Amino acid sequence: MSRFDRYMLSQLMMFFGFFALVLVAVYWVNSAVRLFDRLISDNQSVWVFLELSALSLPNVIRLMLPVAAFVATVYATQRMASESELVVMQATGFSPFRLARPVLFFGLVVALLLGALTHFLVPMARTRLNERNSEISDNISSKFLTEGTFLHPSAAVTLFIRRISANGELGEFFLSDRRQPGSETIYAAQSAFLARSDTGPKLVMLDGMAQTLRDDPDGTPRLSVTRFANFTYDISGLIAARGPRVPQLEERSTAALLSANTQLLAETGATAAQARFEGHDRFAKPLLTIAAVLTGFAAMIGGSFSRFGMWRQIAGACGLFIFLFFLSNLVDKAANRSDGATLLVYAPALAGVVIAALLLAFGMRTRHPARTSAVPA
Repeated sequence: MSRFDRYMLSQLMMFFGFFALVLVAVYWVNSAVRLFDRLISDNQSVWVFLELSALSLPNVIRLMLPVAAFVATVYATQRMASESELVVMQATGFSPFRLARPVLFFGLVVALLLGALTHFLVPMARTRLNERNSEISDNISSKFLTEGTFLHPSAAVTLFIRRISANGELGEFFLSDRRQPGSETIYAAQSAFLARSDTGPKLVMLDGMAQTLRDDPDGTPRLSVTRFANFTYDISGLIAARGPRVPQLEERSTAALLSANTQLLAETGATAAQARFEGHDRFAKPLLTIAAVLTGFAAMIGGSFSRFGMWRQIAGACGLFIFLFFLSNLVDKAANRSDGATLLVYAPALAGVVIAALLLAFGMRTRHPARTSAVPA
């Protein structure tokens, strides 16, 4: 690379790092607040929140990198144009295509970062994140240890805990079991606690009573009351048994998605079009990022000079960026439904490169107006 290419690339990378940090932080904090509320309501620790937040970070970065790259390109181009750096380089003979070379290098660097995320880091993070979510959903404490709220851990079962002590003791415990037809049992105890056993988790209630209301053969309801000093209640039946977790489509490797064999389709329940689309989309999105930064740069230098600044060029660049990703969303829906339309995921990137080339060619025409013949005096 020439000295100008290195200088412009350093400017682009500096602004890219800044905008990526800001956008990722804003998006991540917004999602982390919702995650924090959900985990705290499930009585999870702060360490679980930090772990799940860290595992969601690669996907947040994947979403924000194309936006940060585009904003960095537009901002760096506007700054270099306002300081007449691009004007000087054009005066020395640099064409718009030559000026776009460091932008292309910048797009390739961002595409490599995005490719590493989409092919490796994001699938691994999603696998671990889904595993931790499954462990949390199977956690007995998150289902039972919520004070001051009526809970329904299973159909026809209601429980209430007035308070929970620091050592895990459940104070003033109430449980209603209506799972047997024609019979309802209500357990009330001064205290209770959860215990593990070889046959599953148990609930041990202390100093309470059990009230059972059932219908006699003649249809007459009969209430029986039993007081107890301690009583063990099997709660393993309240928890739905789960089989081994099957990795989702987003967790599979790119090679497995592109092959889309029958075993993968049977395990995930996806179609061949959905699997191949997921695999090709991991290549298409980095290419679309290259097209987006080239289009943004071409739109910025393609306009004419104005004393009011480059607001028209910025608006045009933003409009083209929105158009490319809107086109990408439309194409994704078609490619996700039909196996024959899978390769359409590369169409937005190709369209962006064509638009950028046309804008650069237009900028070359405006910079070299046609000569007029001299009129004799």
